[in-house]
Amino acid sequence: MTKLGMTIDQSRCIGCHTCSVACKAQNNVPMGMLWNRVLTEGEVGLDCAQGEFPNLTKNWLPMACQHCENPACLKVCPVGATYKSDDGRVLIDYDMCIGCRYCMAACPYNVRVFNWQDPVRQPDFNYGDATSRPIGVVEKCSMCSERTDQGLEPMCVVVCPAKARKFGDLDDPDSEVSNLIREKNSYQLLPHMGTKPQVYYLK
Repeated sequence: MTKLGMTIDQSRCIGCHTCSVACKAQNNVPMGMLWNRVLTEGEVGLDCAQGEFPNLTKNWLPMACQHCENPACLKVCPVGATYKSDDGRVLIDYDMCIGCRYCMAACPYNVRVFNWQDPVRQPDFNYGDATSRPIGVVEKCSMCSERTDQGLEPMCVVVCPAKARKFGDLDDPDSEVSNLIREKNSYQLLPHMGTKPQVYYLK
């Protein structure tokens, strides 16, 4: 069995948002929507410092679908549009999605977006490898399924200038991601929720 996952080394992340832009371009994400965001840890705004002067720190928290082993979103979908692939990714069948947004309410990570209107793109044409989604469906990170289905890495991993992201098989004890999780100070987001994210953060 394969369980695809990712590590994100926060000590390497420089908050450049390259992953967000590359994800948008690769996955044909319309204006006003992001599948992949870079948050500032402990603060609401982007690129904010934490603490009080002169004792300030700044840490970034890249955030996208956590591709949970036990996804809350899957359990609430009334039509089975959200599903787990054989390689462990959480995906959406956009042809089945009825736009009820139960999955958005159930997800504790706030990483899904809703396509409210006809998509606006600049430039005004489809881009990237992912197909366009119809109006009225929920969208999210697929770990670049069009790429990873061909054995390639997600675009956010490829473009990261600081090499903060690694991608691989969590079920392979010898994979790079498995070694990093064992060897570094790794953690998952909101472990008390029981969702068992397949994205691990490294400090």
